[in-house]
Amino acid sequence: MTAESKRSPVRVGILGVGAVTQVVHLPMLTERPDVDVVAVSDPDEMKAEALGARFGVPRIFSDEGILNEDDVQAAVICTPNNLHESLAIEALERGKHVLVEKPLAMTAEGVQRVLDAASASGRHLAVGLNHRFRPDVGALTSFVAGGELGDLYAVRANSLARRVPSAGSTWRQRPDEAGGGALMDLGVPILDLAFWLTGYPKIARVTAVFRTGEAEVEEAATVFAVSESGIAFSVEVSWNLFAEVDRHHCRVMGTEGSGSLPPLDIHKQLGGRPMDVTPGVTPSLNGEN
Repeated sequence: MTAESKRSPVRVGILGVGAVTQVVHLPMLTERPDVDVVAVSDPDEMKAEALGARFGVPRIFSDEGILNEDDVQAAVICTPNNLHESLAIEALERGKHVLVEKPLAMTAEGVQRVLDAASASGRHLAVGLNHRFRPDVGALTSFVAGGELGDLYAVRANSLARRVPSAGSTWRQRPDEAGGGALMDLGVPILDLAFWLTGYPKIARVTAVFRTGEAEVEEAATVFAVSESGIAFSVEVSWNLFAEVDRHHCRVMGTEGSGSLPPLDIHKQLGGRPMDVTPGVTPSLNGEN
């Protein structure tokens, strides 16, 4: 028996049972042998109880109840954005590892406070920027980091969500709880992807154009940024795509090649001709796709 197989599962509590918990965290974590989801919390107690019963979670607590529970080793924070900072700091101070959905906090100063709390606690802190861990992103990042695409000069990315009828506003449409609209919701992860692929270069200047609608927050935005090394970034996000499916795409342009995803497609110049050098990627296991 290996040391890995002897290790006890990490006991996890999930704060908030909204869409990302229902679609991502609960299905993924409850099927992993190295994780034991022991509790969930939500202001809507009936919804929390229903999801707990569906996924075999034994206990329903308040947010404070999970953080007070010594049996919980790690907290997954999926609450409205304005609660991320305070809950993350409290969880860290109580000795728990923390995975918090983006954004980490509503301000740069808030982010620094969470980082300081993590450093002082000696516990692990992670943000739910899942694009970084996709197999196709890893493959394209390797080509970029190895210089196989030459000097980078442009990155274009978009995250466009279909317009869907809504019965009413949620916390995502309220600036005091969300901190922003489509740019905060869709823009944070797609901007992170664009910068992650290129090694997070220093940005020299930024311009953004916002489109507002009926809500108090932006429903669409386009961000233009230029790095100190001259890479031009163009990122577009919207909650109002008129199409059959959502669209998410990223393309990296270099002097010797280019790459895009999804699907992963990489071409580079070989012998004076563009050649398809797209590698095969191994799908992730345990629900990580």
